[in-house]
Amino acid sequence: MATEEQVKKYLAYWFQLGKKVVVNNGTDKLLPDPIYQDNSYSPEFERCWQAIVAPKSGSCYLEGTQETIAELLTPKWDVMLCARCTMPIPAKIRGTPPENCPCVDLPLWPNSEVPQPRSPVDSSRRLGGIRDRLRNQKYKEDNGSAILVPDEHLIPLLEDLPQCECQAISKMGVE
Repeated sequence: MATEEQVKKYLAYWFQLGKKVVVNNGTDKLLPDPIYQDNSYSPEFERCWQAIVAPKSGSCYLEGTQETIAELLTPKWDVMLCARCTMPIPAKIRGTPPENCPCVDLPLWPNSEVPQPRSPVDSSRRLGGIRDRLRNQKYKEDNGSAILVPDEHLIPLLEDLPQCECQAISKMGVE
């Protein structure tokens, strides 16, 4: 069963490629901009989501698909990766799979020469991990690769280095 978060992620990825959600039984289309703000969905995305799940919006679906968002939120559906383009797509848990991926009407997709759609990035957590690796840790896993950080006894940490006593810097008032 697809969770609400999986369906939101599915929409967010396709929004990054310019796909819109058709609402109000085909009379309107929504495409929030921006999709992310900091490490979560933007207020514009959240307003779009609220419009999608509102009963008064009628049948809502991603352009190029036939499955409604309401259907995707039932136990009959899940979200998986397309074998062709590795983007998230809806998949029936039982029964016939969808005829096409939403990428079927994107003539230049998949395109490995442009940045791929992504999930939001928690910058403070990511930068904190970099900071921690630079401080003390010898090894840290980062996306599956071990990164060697020098032993603190071999190379002193930046805060342990003596301050420069150059007169040029002192005259500028930099401490």
